[in-house]
Amino acid sequence: MIDIFTTGGTIDKVYFDALSEYKIGATALPDILAENNVFVAHRVTQLMRKDSLELTDEDRAAIHAAVANSDANKILVTHGTDTMVQTGCILADIPGKTIVITGAMQPATLRNSDAEFNVGFALAATQTLPPGVYIAMNGEVFDPATARKDRAAHRFIHQ
Repeated sequence: MIDIFTTGGTIDKVYFDALSEYKIGATALPDILAENNVFVAHRVTQLMRKDSLELTDEDRAAIHAAVANSDANKILVTHGTDTMVQTGCILADIPGKTIVITGAMQPATLRNSDAEFNVGFALAATQTLPPGVYIAMNGEVFDPATARKDRAAHRFIHQ
């Protein structure tokens, strides 16, 4: 069983025409998994609907508690890309679990989004990596302690 915790971020942004801006909506994960015929045993829990720049210490503590208290040893967390490294470092003290954090540079609702690929890649990483905390983005796996987002390049890099 893989526990999937969603926190919001770009992956779950939806466009509100009247406001002409994106807002965090209901998680796209159930649709992504169903539309891509994902049959691995999993459960999805939406923890929050926040842009990662708006996450507080209390929010990160809630993510930590959900992951630590899960009966699953394999955990996937969807998260906004701006602060997923920070959250990854906070989760590093949880022993015995494979924890993979992923997100998207474009909302899942957009045709050119990287969301579906990243979720699939992260699901595979969750099933194959040894216990530890990882960031899985755009076909690469990173250690949160040595990764950072390169905003200009729209990708993560190893420091």
